[in-house]
Amino acid sequence: MGQTLDESIAQPEPEAEARPEGEPAGSPPADQHAGGRVSVPEGYAVIEGVPQGGRRPVAIVVSRFNGELTDRLLASALDELERSGVPQDLVTVMLVPGAFELPIAAMALAKTRRFSCIVALGCVVRGETPHSDLVAGEAASGLQLAGLETGIPVSFGVLTLDRPEQAEARIEKGAEAVRTALEMAHAFAQVRAVAASA
Repeated sequence: MGQTLDESIAQPEPEAEARPEGEPAGSPPADQHAGGRVSVPEGYAVIEGVPQGGRRPVAIVVSRFNGELTDRLLASALDELERSGVPQDLVTVMLVPGAFELPIAAMALAKTRRFSCIVALGCVVRGETPHSDLVAGEAASGLQLAGLETGIPVSFGVLTLDRPEQAEARIEKGAEAVRTALEMAHAFAQVRAVAASA
């Protein structure tokens, strides 16, 4: 029963590739983006998502504040969605004033139940006051709450920087947030399939 169950949101997705011969159960698929490895002993059912798109509708909520940086995060995210096979007509982008507004927008999008996952993108640059810490902390906890309350995966693609120049090395956070969201959406679809078959 270590087989992965799958359920599609709109149309059936291609099944995840079979593990190579001799690879232990529970080892991450080749296209899993997160580092690390967990070995699950034989005989246990395993639910593990992969960052595949297909016909999954995705929403991206992006902050206009520090727009020269969030523009690039958005471009990175959209490129990753295209690489993952999510068609443009299934992607909705919602713009909000700043990082502080990301959670309420993510919650509103998730509550529509139209999206398999939400990707939140923003950028907070530390100033001389603790204001940036407050904004970043509230954005993080609010985005987590949006996912917890709705059961829709919400990924965190918010840069927290001391200086804008630091963004250069972290612009791929947009693509990473997409991969995380798609992986969790795939895993959640499997959970729903398990529940429906029980």
